[in-house]
Amino acid sequence: MYFPGSGVTVPVLLPPAAAFVVSFFTSMVGISGAFLLLPFQISVLGVTAPSISATNLVFNLASTPGGLWRFARERRVDWRLGLLLGIGTTPGLLAGWWLRSTWLSDARNFQLFVGLVLAALAFRLSIERADAAESESPMSTETGRNPGILAAATAIGVVGGAYGIGGASIMAPVLVGVFGLRVRAVAGASLMATLITSIAGVAMYSLLPTSPGVNMHPDWPLGLLFGLGGLAGSYLGARTQRFVTQRPLELGLASVIASLSVTYIAQFILAVVR
Repeated sequence: MYFPGSGVTVPVLLPPAAAFVVSFFTSMVGISGAFLLLPFQISVLGVTAPSISATNLVFNLASTPGGLWRFARERRVDWRLGLLLGIGTTPGLLAGWWLRSTWLSDARNFQLFVGLVLAALAFRLSIERADAAESESPMSTETGRNPGILAAATAIGVVGGAYGIGGASIMAPVLVGVFGLRVRAVAGASLMATLITSIAGVAMYSLLPTSPGVNMHPDWPLGLLFGLGGLAGSYLGARTQRFVTQRPLELGLASVIASLSVTYIAQFILAVVR
């Protein structure tokens, strides 16, 4: 099947199958499948257009509601914190969109950016987390820290807007480690913020003007196919999580992500040297 928005021809079952596998494993360690779907589009599908970031956000639109619904049924969504994060992230999204349409529209620069983001994610997965023991603690929004949370959300929004992720995977450890919020409060709220920022991000990429010849519009068919696979994968991953030893899985994913990071950074360096 030909996807004109991305300029690639792909077997129609490949995108949902890839998203299913990625989301199945990433959901068990609390990160978004969007982190790995973007490298998949670059390295496997051969997508080079800046619209790749917007397509990643469409994936979030389709895959996130299932997880948010699950948290809401368990009464594990701090709606006020989620709204606060969504409001804080939106200005950063605009800055991220601008970076993606200018400096990061160059494929080499974007590969370096992706490599650095993946390196940070690999580091996060590789270190021991001390938050697991608090996973059943009562929710707490700590609203006295709103200005700091808004500032952090804006900074994370820049990365999320340029890369094409909602930012929950980055925001959650910041809220827990820096602001001392409890995991039970953060998980659902971060997912809610991811949905809000994905809607805003897709709107920006779809409606804001760009330079001539720069395609920033999302590839809706490809993004929705990814989203359908991601929705099923994240659901089954969440159901399977209790049967899996999480630490080896975190380290395994960290190794895969780190190798991708090294590959992209090395490719950028080699291109500059030549």
